[in-house]
Amino acid sequence: MKKKFNLPLDKFINYSLYNKNSGYYMKKNPFGKQGDFITAPNISRLFSEMIAIWIYSFWKNLGSPKKFNLMELGAGNGEMMKILIESFKSFPDLSKSCKIIIYEKSPSLIQVQKKKLKKKEIAWVSKINKIDKNPCIFIANEFFDSIPIKQFKKKGNFWFEKFVQKENENRIFFLEKKISLKKLEKKINFQISKNQKFIEYSELGLKYLKIISNTIKKNNGCLLLIDYGYTDDKMKNTLQAVSNHKYSNILENIGNSDITHNINFNFFKKYIARIGDLDNELTTQKKFLINMGIIQRAEIISKNQNFLKKTDIYYRLKRLIDEKEMGNLFKVMMIKNKKNNFKLGF
Repeated sequence: MKKKFNLPLDKFINYSLYNKNSGYYMKKNPFGKQGDFITAPNISRLFSEMIAIWIYSFWKNLGSPKKFNLMELGAGNGEMMKILIESFKSFPDLSKSCKIIIYEKSPSLIQVQKKKLKKKEIAWVSKINKIDKNPCIFIANEFFDSIPIKQFKKKGNFWFEKFVQKENENRIFFLEKKISLKKLEKKINFQISKNQKFIEYSELGLKYLKIISNTIKKNNGCLLLIDYGYTDDKMKNTLQAVSNHKYSNILENIGNSDITHNINFNFFKKYIARIGDLDNELTTQKKFLINMGIIQRAEIISKNQNFLKKTDIYYRLKRLIDEKEMGNLFKVMMIKNKKNNFKLGF
C-alpha cells in the first residue's frame, strides 16, 4: 500500500475496493456468512425466482425476441444467476433466446462465479457497452451502492470536495478542498447543486446509467435496479464501511472493509429524465416482491415441509419483505423506453 497519498474520496474508495493487489473486492469473496455481508439472493432463493418471473414477463412484453441479452451487473458470488438459470428451465422458449452475460471487475469473484455456474454458457465482460445490438435486460442487485462516490459540502458561497490524506501508517484523515462546482456540472451536464448544501454522487455510477440508458433507447430492453437508498430531495451523507457484518471506520483497515453508500433515487430519476425518451418506475422491495407473488410462492414450497423447514422459509421471507429489515430500505427501480407500458411488480 502507498506510503503517502492525497486523493479525492472516490479515488480513495476505488483504491480501497478495486486496487489490483490490495483491493477489497479483488482479493476475497465478501458474500455470505463467512464474508462481511449477505445479499438478498443469498437469504432466499425466492428472491431470484421472483426476478426470473419478472425477466420472463418483460421478455414476453418485448414480443419474445428470438435473441436477447440478459446482463447481470456485478454478480457477487453467482447465487442469483444460478437460481435464474435453474428457473429458466420452466421457460424453455426464453432459455433458447437468452444470451447470458456477466459484467464483473473482480478476477477473484469471476473465479467464484465460474465455479458456481460451471457447464453454463455465460460470457464474462469487462465493458458494459461491448455487447451486440439485440435487446438487453440489465439486472443490478446491490451494484450501484458499491461504486465509488464523491462528496461536496457548501460553506457560505463556496463548495468544498472531500479528500483523504495519508501522511504515514498512523495518520490518515479527511480534508476539504475548495472547488469549482460549475466545471463539475458542465462535465456531467446536470445542475446537481440546485437546492443542495451537501452533494454525494458517483461519477462512474452516472456513466453506467448513461451507457445503459442509451443501450435501452437504441436496442430496446430495460434496467431492473435493486439497491438500498432513499427518495428525499435533499442529498445526505450515507458513506459507510462494513466489515464482518458490522459498521467499521472507513479510514482504518483499508482494503479489508466494504465501503458503500445509499442511492439517492430521486437524483437517479432526475438524471434519467435528463437523458430523455425513458420512463422509470420506483417502489420498495417489499411491494415489488409481494406484487410478484413471493408470499404465494412461499406457501407452495412450504407445503408438506416439516416445521423447521417451514419456519426457515418464512424467517428468510420476513428478512426480504419486513419493513424493519430489507422491505423498505431497499428500493426497486425499472428504467425502460417511454413507449413501453410494462408495469409488472410496480
